[in-house]
Amino acid sequence: MEPTLQQKNMKVLKITMGVVFFMVALSFASVPLYELTCKLMGWGGTTQVEEVTAAKKKHAELARKITVRFHADTSPGMPWDFQSEQGPVTLNIGADGFASFSAMNPTTETVAGTAVYNVTPFRAGKFFYKTQCFCFGEQILKPKQKVSMPVVFYIDPAIVDDPDLKDIDTITLSYTFFRKDSTELQKAMDDFVNDKG
Repeated sequence: MEPTLQQKNMKVLKITMGVVFFMVALSFASVPLYELTCKLMGWGGTTQVEEVTAAKKKHAELARKITVRFHADTSPGMPWDFQSEQGPVTLNIGADGFASFSAMNPTTETVAGTAVYNVTPFRAGKFFYKTQCFCFGEQILKPKQKVSMPVVFYIDPAIVDDPDLKDIDTITLSYTFFRKDSTELQKAMDDFVNDKG
């Protein structure tokens, strides 16, 4: 028996709704998938994140020093005033470092943002560990609210064994804040994945 036009239309509607549901689910999963991919692959200067526990053995500290510079930026659609609160920090490889960034919402509306980060030179990203960071988490600032956001980090002593980084003496940690769920944030993540593909 031949299906009726109504049955055919219902089948097309179900397929279309399934595709729409899949695309919506994929859009919600894109930020966690992006973060996971960057961490696993060490792409684009993505740093490592380490859980700090009392049982974790302290990393070694070397006599060799590296200067870490900090860069803060916002996307064109993000109205916040975002900046590093201090200049470059010079520390021994393996020693804990601290930096603080500030963000201020000068508007009359509450604005949510997400920070994306990287390290240059890119190859150094896999040796740069953050033990405390505000990145990839949603930050919400009320009108005229200002906050300080700390970052605690260290450089893995294994960096001295990488022949491409043997002469490195400066690393730059950069953050860019985007409006949460903005097309700019999605485009930045898509461009990053496409560049690495």
